[in-house]
Amino acid sequence: MKAAVVVELGVPPRFGEFPEPEPGEGEVVIEVMAAGVHHWDVVKASGSYAPAPAVPFVAGSDGVGRTAEGRRVFFDTPVAPYGSWAQRVLVSEAGLLDVAEGVDDVTAAALGNTGLAAWCALSWRAGLRPGESVLVLGATGAVGSVAVQAAKAQGASYVIAADRDAGRLRRMLDRGADAVVLVDEVTDLAAAFRQVAGEHGIDVIIDPLWGRPALAAMRAASSGARHVQIGNSAGPAIELPASVVRAAVLQILGFAINGVPVEVRREAYRTLTERAARGQIVIDTIRVPLAEAPRAWEQQKRGAPAKLVLTP
Repeated sequence: MKAAVVVELGVPPRFGEFPEPEPGEGEVVIEVMAAGVHHWDVVKASGSYAPAPAVPFVAGSDGVGRTAEGRRVFFDTPVAPYGSWAQRVLVSEAGLLDVAEGVDDVTAAALGNTGLAAWCALSWRAGLRPGESVLVLGATGAVGSVAVQAAKAQGASYVIAADRDAGRLRRMLDRGADAVVLVDEVTDLAAAFRQVAGEHGIDVIIDPLWGRPALAAMRAASSGARHVQIGNSAGPAIELPASVVRAAVLQILGFAINGVPVEVRREAYRTLTERAARGQIVIDTIRVPLAEAPRAWEQQKRGAPAKLVLTP
């Protein structure tokens, strides 16, 4: 079969032949229709994450496809050395999630771990309650954009979107945000967050950034706020004064999608794809042919303007 194969760590995958997968007990072969391209995929194949995977292996961690019986599913449990950037993939059958009718394969793949992270960070980790207010950092990224929409879908009364790109940030107003804050190097972000939050306050913070924006959000948080930490694209570390945590009686909650129970993810994904089929959840995508996987790899490393999805 054709696949994007990592033959050397730290080097873009090569498009070529790879042995067909043979299922064992509890495993199933999926005909891949669309596969997500994630930062994690690049990190895993870079050799910087321990333990480093054995080469050669097929890149890719999730996607959408069909079983031999025609069931359309989302999968994120590939069995090594197989990955989703291929015509076919071997996965654990227990981890399959059904895709709602009416949503196309590319959108369904883009809403995989990316959409699930946004939805479950709010519902499962933060325990968002109807009527609460939400601040989404990194709101123009794939996770952040879905988080803005998911917050409204889950009953948030007020949603603030914050990020660096002013043009893309304004689009979040059409996707459910009530206010936006431009993140730059000169603005007093804590003051800006407080100003736009006003009487609504900030009950939940969704944070794929960390760094300076995260600290500013914590300083602006309401009493009892939950800060859900899901990434660190703005910096790996911050100096966090103890007084900031005490002043807001702040809860700092780490989040990783692989820590969410499969039944929770199954229900969340079904809801996400049903809403996407009705046009209520939108995610920007860039479709790239599987044969051009090395180009998608490089785009992901540079920072793509939308969610990259490979199609065999």
